[in-house]
Amino acid sequence: MATPPRVVLDTNVCLDLFVFGDAGCAALREALRTGALEAVSDEACRAEWLAVLAYPQLALDEARQAAAVAAFDALLRRLPDTGRHDLVDAPRLPRCADPDDQKFLELAQACGARWLLSRDRELLKLARRTRRDQGFDVLSPQAWAGVWQVA
Repeated sequence: MATPPRVVLDTNVCLDLFVFGDAGCAALREALRTGALEAVSDEACRAEWLAVLAYPQLALDEARQAAAVAAFDALLRRLPDTGRHDLVDAPRLPRCADPDDQKFLELAQACGARWLLSRDRELLKLARRTRRDQGFDVLSPQAWAGVWQVA
């Protein structure tokens, strides 16, 4: 059995998947559920996820936060942080204008992801460079669904 392609999900995509049930993420949700795609995270990305769930503007009670954490942990494989900065032979990553989003680029490169899914404009602006220099695409979940249907 072939190894499924890897994907990194930024925090906004995780919110769409695990909190809001966004219909635009239906193909992604199904690919993760069936194991056709492997989503990965690490401690730094998961820590951001946990912090965002507690934001007052989301107004998530403890039960909804716990459900979102459980769904995240069930569908995302957590990788160790070691090795993230040890990629001496890898091409240099572009710098994201939002330093908080750099960790998603680093994880995508370190784990050999095929895609980094995001709705963040600053990350999406880097798509052409990451495709050319690092070998992974930065796409919105909706754009990814179009690519996934073709693959």
